[in-house]
Amino acid sequence: MVDQLIPSRRAFDGQDPIFKLNAEAQAMASQGQPVVNATVGALLDDAGKLVVLEPVMELYGQLTGHEVAPYAPIAGDVVYLSTLARRHWPELNGYGVGCATPGGTGALALSLKNLLEPGMSLLTAAPFWGPYATLAQENGVKLRTVPYPEPGKRLDVATWKGTAQVLLEQQGRLLLWLNDPCHNPTGRSLAREDRRALLQALRELAPLGPITLLLDFAYLDYARDKAAVAEALADYRAFGEEGTVLVAASLSLSKALTLYGARAGALVFPWCKDEALQAALSISCRGTYSNCARAPMSLLLRLEKDPAAQAKLAAQQAHWAEVLRQRAEALDTALRAEGMEGAPWEGGFFVTLTVEEPFAVCERLKAHGVFVVPMPEGLRVGICGMKAADAGRFAKALKASLRDLRVPLFPLGNPALSGSLVSRGDITQR
Repeated sequence: MVDQLIPSRRAFDGQDPIFKLNAEAQAMASQGQPVVNATVGALLDDAGKLVVLEPVMELYGQLTGHEVAPYAPIAGDVVYLSTLARRHWPELNGYGVGCATPGGTGALALSLKNLLEPGMSLLTAAPFWGPYATLAQENGVKLRTVPYPEPGKRLDVATWKGTAQVLLEQQGRLLLWLNDPCHNPTGRSLAREDRRALLQALRELAPLGPITLLLDFAYLDYARDKAAVAEALADYRAFGEEGTVLVAASLSLSKALTLYGARAGALVFPWCKDEALQAALSISCRGTYSNCARAPMSLLLRLEKDPAAQAKLAAQQAHWAEVLRQRAEALDTALRAEGMEGAPWEGGFFVTLTVEEPFAVCERLKAHGVFVVPMPEGLRVGICGMKAADAGRFAKALKASLRDLRVPLFPLGNPALSGSLVSRGDITQR
């Protein structure tokens, strides 16, 4: 190890755990062994090939040199930002305050840099997308969690409100990342009454200090119930328009347009016009990545001017949302057939299965050729990459793994497990 590397940066293994598990699954498959790979976070067809939405790529191929090569404005093309925001709230006449970012991840990172001081705590629900912890660590903040509701149960509003109040009293401000609807990794969404109760709690806490609610959107195009998504967006719009709490959104083209590698997204504050916030975001862009790629911005603008391409895209997104529904229901049925509770799903690429000793179970599943991502709360299963025909094998392997480890065969999500799961508390790394 070179001495030039500062001590605080010497404890990493350099591998993302999800990509590492995916590499193990691919290595086993390359040896001719049958594998169920439920680790990936990208949409695959039943042959295991990456899904690429044809109308998107057709438009990409039409881009001219001048739509690709020039620098984009440092904070992003303003028409792009408005167009991306209106994909979520069509009634908007702009994006308020915001900037283009390298995917939704870039938006999350900039929110930490501008809305919390180093040493403060970010609040989010557990389980959460693993890189949340990495983002927090890289920006010098802690990660405090509150429980995402179990299937069929109400949100513990008292705990959410109480934790938020403690943070406000300790640090004078609050940043809450809320991944709803189509929560990653549970695949579920908040019930409307729970969502409204949470927003009311934030209203009541607002006198204690500035609060920012950042909505992390990624999977809305792959929901079981489009009306429920529209309902959630309407609730957030009404709340944002009040101005009591600053409402932001992390937006991305990665999943919506299967443009993972384009790294196109935005951080927007649709109901804010604060010039100081806009200036701070612009400086963060310049000092972090300077500006984002021009090509995906140009692509989105072409898409919004092409009704035929929009119709084709909507049809393909609906098709893949139906495929995801079928995969989730196949897994749900297979788990129940093995005497376990099912896997409820409302949208997105994942479901979460609650088990004791999830990291040990994950290792044991590998012996059965089944790969998932372990979390303190259970197993993240990527239905985006697991075909419905593999659901039966998955369920049998899970049951066998639990028995091999002598883990109690409670139904998944059984309250008897709640006390045995690892609590996250304050997390600075993962």
